[in-house]
Amino acid sequence: MEHAAVIEMTSIRKAQHAAVIRSFLLVFPLVGYLIVFFVAPLCLVLLYSFYSPEVSRAFPLTSQQIERWQGPDIPDSDTYLALAADLLNPESEFLVGEAARRLNYEISGFRTVISRTKRNLAAADISNPAALKEEVIRADPHWGEVRYWAAFKRATSTVTPYYFLAALDLEVNGTGGISPVPEDRRIFVSTFLRSIWIAATVTLICLVLGYPLAYALISLRPEFSALLMFSVLLPFWTSLLVRTTAWIVVLSQEGIINSLLTGAAIVDAPLNLVFNRTGVFITMVHVLLPFMVLPILSVMRGVSPTYMKASSSLGAHPVRGFLSVYLPLTMPGIGAGCMMTFIIAVGYYVTPLLVGGGGDNMISYFIAFYTNETINWGMAAAIGLILLATVLVLYASLGKLIGVSKIVGLN
Repeated sequence: MEHAAVIEMTSIRKAQHAAVIRSFLLVFPLVGYLIVFFVAPLCLVLLYSFYSPEVSRAFPLTSQQIERWQGPDIPDSDTYLALAADLLNPESEFLVGEAARRLNYEISGFRTVISRTKRNLAAADISNPAALKEEVIRADPHWGEVRYWAAFKRATSTVTPYYFLAALDLEVNGTGGISPVPEDRRIFVSTFLRSIWIAATVTLICLVLGYPLAYALISLRPEFSALLMFSVLLPFWTSLLVRTTAWIVVLSQEGIINSLLTGAAIVDAPLNLVFNRTGVFITMVHVLLPFMVLPILSVMRGVSPTYMKASSSLGAHPVRGFLSVYLPLTMPGIGAGCMMTFIIAVGYYVTPLLVGGGGDNMISYFIAFYTNETINWGMAAAIGLILLATVLVLYASLGKLIGVSKIVGLN
């Protein structure tokens, strides 16, 4: 009997092991696809937020020489000789262009300095190394300024805090310390705060509208509940661009809402409901409301109606019963809905760009701008990482308040 039991247990283990292997083989294509086409490119882009080897690769000789320079005067002649050699190296044509773009982030106009110096040095007589320092400064006088060499030295480091500092409206000053950028260039911190404020407001509005809507979905008769559920899910079946454009038409001064208000003499003049913050809130709430309703609805369906009846039988007022019994039981759904809505809202790009005004662009606008327009992946990655860190901090705070296992539905 013992031998038969051992054989049976061995067979069960083999069957379980084979089932695990089959399951792994079934999901392996999807996992491989996500790693190759999502995780790896994302990690590569995020690497550029602090990894910047352009200058050191394009100017290897100058980078070695500039390491020994401590200021406060301009570097020695050997550094200028290395600079001329790197600039006139025909094999580094493309690398110099990439390095010039990186240096231009340090000081606006540095790219012009590089191109002008290279052009003038090619036509100058550089056969005399002793006079090469004067030739380089003659090619562009900015090479006689300490601040340009200080910026060049900072850029030669392959690991740089430049992008993160710039994303927080900070910069390295002339003394090597960190200071705020001039006031007319401080745009990112205010945009971060604006994005969080808009996302939080949209999340709150969705919660106020979505909680009673979810309760109505489980309380109404099946035919009415199905019709209401269809209305909730309808935005999922329509293109985001189509929904946004439709709201522009509806909210415009000649749109349906203003026509009804003016026609009923409720208002004397059409209201400004679009291309401002009001239009952003209305459009985003319409798009994101299902992300709030569905998690709350799924939790409400698991709450037995007998709990409220029991609280009522014990003498509790319906309001107190709701606040003391029903609301705590549905808190996991509220937490999941709020977190999902906030995360999607804080990264919105199309809707604020089309429906909002000039002061309603969110931080995702700059991520798209630096990714597609200026091809500054380092800056885009730094902004993205800061946004990701902000969301993780908020998620950790909410998880500590409610419980992570409850938010993700493990309990």
